[in-house]
Amino acid sequence: MFKRIFTFLFCASSFFANGQDDMQNKNIQKDSVQYSKLKERLYKTKLGKETYNLIFKDVYNTNKTHVEEVKLEVNPFLEFQDKKIRSIKIQQLDVLGSSVYNPSSTGNRFERFVSHNIHVNTYERVIRNSMLLFDEGDLVNPDLIKDNERILRQSSSLLDARILPIPIPENVEMIDILVIVQDVWPIEPLGSFSSFNDFSVGLKNVNVLGSSHSSTTKVTWKGEDEIQNFRIRSLYSIPFYKRTFISRDFGLIWDKDLKHFYFKASKPFISVETKHAGAVEVGLHDTREYRRELDNLDSAYTFPVQYLYNDAWLGRSFKIGRDESKQNKRIVVATRHYSFDYLRRPQVSADSNKTYWNQSGLLTSFGFSDRNYKRDILIFGFGRTEDVPIGRMASLTVGQSFTEFGRVGYFGTRYSAGHYLPKNLGYAYFLFDLGTFLKDKKAFHGVFSTTFNYFTPLVALGEKKVRQFFNISFTQGFKRDELEFINLTDDSRIRGVRSDRLFGKKRLNMGFETVVFSPNSFLGFRSASFCFIDLGLISDTRNLLKGPLYQVYGIGIRLRNEHLTFNTIELRLAYYPNIPSLSSPFRFGVSGATPLQLRDFDISAPEIVPFR
Repeated sequence: MFKRIFTFLFCASSFFANGQDDMQNKNIQKDSVQYSKLKERLYKTKLGKETYNLIFKDVYNTNKTHVEEVKLEVNPFLEFQDKKIRSIKIQQLDVLGSSVYNPSSTGNRFERFVSHNIHVNTYERVIRNSMLLFDEGDLVNPDLIKDNERILRQSSSLLDARILPIPIPENVEMIDILVIVQDVWPIEPLGSFSSFNDFSVGLKNVNVLGSSHSSTTKVTWKGEDEIQNFRIRSLYSIPFYKRTFISRDFGLIWDKDLKHFYFKASKPFISVETKHAGAVEVGLHDTREYRRELDNLDSAYTFPVQYLYNDAWLGRSFKIGRDESKQNKRIVVATRHYSFDYLRRPQVSADSNKTYWNQSGLLTSFGFSDRNYKRDILIFGFGRTEDVPIGRMASLTVGQSFTEFGRVGYFGTRYSAGHYLPKNLGYAYFLFDLGTFLKDKKAFHGVFSTTFNYFTPLVALGEKKVRQFFNISFTQGFKRDELEFINLTDDSRIRGVRSDRLFGKKRLNMGFETVVFSPNSFLGFRSASFCFIDLGLISDTRNLLKGPLYQVYGIGIRLRNEHLTFNTIELRLAYYPNIPSLSSPFRFGVSGATPLQLRDFDISAPEIVPFR
């Protein structure tokens, strides 16, 4: 088995990387000559020149500034520490055709037209008053300013950001600061059409009129659906309120199997300097749930579930010491209160369907967090700056839940760590979770899970870049309800297929992926070829390792324009040798995937470890 796995990865990697370095260089030279000849022909006319500039980017132009060549980890503010900030200037780049690493660049005629006549940039006052952690008159804190770059990049309305010092020759005690930001194209049409009796239409806008607000509305009509014809989803988010970093979210979902109304106000520990964090959420949740018995997968249960809920938490962060080596280390104490009142549910008892008990609870967590970030590229993105969390966290959660069948206790613990390995060996992340309810000194509704992720450093093959990814995870539930289960097949495990036969109480899965990033750009889209192997085991109470090893082998390509809010387009061809109920072992898929993000090491609301 392992021989076949390594053979596949080697062959697929060689296929995507064009074999050997010599072959790679020959292909690059060939492509370069072809582009040059095409450019020479089209540049003979004005229309041809505009056509070429619209479609292609000169990736072989030696004057082009590549983000790979920028020393991302150099903090330019270190030499200006404790100097006073005289002024802050905001420079907003065109939404298309520019880069924060080459601000002087301009796009072609079409890109300039869109940037100047159609797109509305984020208001300067929003950036200045709501997104910056520092102000004019403050003393320079290099770590805070570096972290502020990360916070700007986390905004859904911004593609990238840089913050640079501007020395003042006549005043060495003060500096000016230049904040360079670039918006992402905010508007994404939503919808599908099968017939005038089966269609959906909608719009997503992550920067409504330059306010940084986010709005999503989608209307669906299913004329032949006997349960519900008309469906609507409407979500609105206000990400920041001045410098409080308090977000507000409103939602209305009226779908066939989900009706959800909610309001939420929240403030995370957005940086290590944040002292207070918390959230309040209230809502009504109405869904139709489907369950199967593990020993009789042909049976199916469908029942409605409806409940009112409220959830609130508050946390406080404390510095450990003033020593420079401890500047990112914090002790965090948080408490949370929640309640669920069911209006519709399956029949419950003291020994069954505990998930659907009416209950209210109080949880308290004590944790340690050591968090920092390293800027990198070409991990899950296609050239944008990515902030990789490095550090560790540990937390202990205890509490009680007051249910209609008596009081139960809760205990949970979590530990995670992630670091770049020495000698440029890549990045490794580890997560451990354990949680269980307690009643009469007996554990029930417990979960144990652990995850390990790893990716290699970028390897250059000519102008292409290659990364290898590996992940392994294990999840087991104990003393769970009879109809509770986890699934082996979804996009993060056995991808590209979902089988209603692969359920269980414990699961082990592994994934291998090789990604080759191309520097070529077409209409602003960059591509990444990939090959992958997903392996998984699933079982109920039996020995997990004695079950069949479910497998998938595949290749594909991803396309993404970082300047757009659209999901990554993924085309995938995969072979599923032993997945139940598939009509063919081969399957071709086209899907939209949101860019993944690495888990952070902040501590937020005390939570019950989920069984999923």
